[in-house]
Amino acid sequence: MAVFIRYFRVFVINTLFRRIVHALLFEFFALIILVPLMSYGFGMDMLHFGALALMLAVSAMACNMIYNHIYEVFEKRYGWRRTVKMRVGHTLGFEVFFMSVALPLTAWWLDISLIEAITLDLVFSVFFMLYAFCFNWVYDIVRHRLGKARAIAK
Repeated sequence: MAVFIRYFRVFVINTLFRRIVHALLFEFFALIILVPLMSYGFGMDMLHFGALALMLAVSAMACNMIYNHIYEVFEKRYGWRRTVKMRVGHTLGFEVFFMSVALPLTAWWLDISLIEAITLDLVFSVFFMLYAFCFNWVYDIVRHRLGKARAIAK
């Protein structure tokens, strides 16, 4: 039993640590790419837009944790399976939840209308879909190679 508890603790800590590193790297590189492009593209001051992007990144991480926790409670309670239909619903639900936070913040910070904020959010959404695909692909490759290197070193 002690071996199981030790293994469980290591597994949970490693998984949590890996998720935190993944989220921080994801947001860090997104900001490095997005802030200069959007500042230039929209003719905005980089520091002003960068502050908004940082607030949205922190909000996205917080919303992600809250939303996924609530979703997993419902998933366990009702025995939901992670089918494609459920994944689509999960994704759409998160977007609605996050937009309820991001749109008013964006409109206020940039002094634009909610319609303009929605347009900007659509640009962000396209960027993040492409970025998430590329980032996760590279992240998985690097993680796999580092795992292989560690296994060889042992």
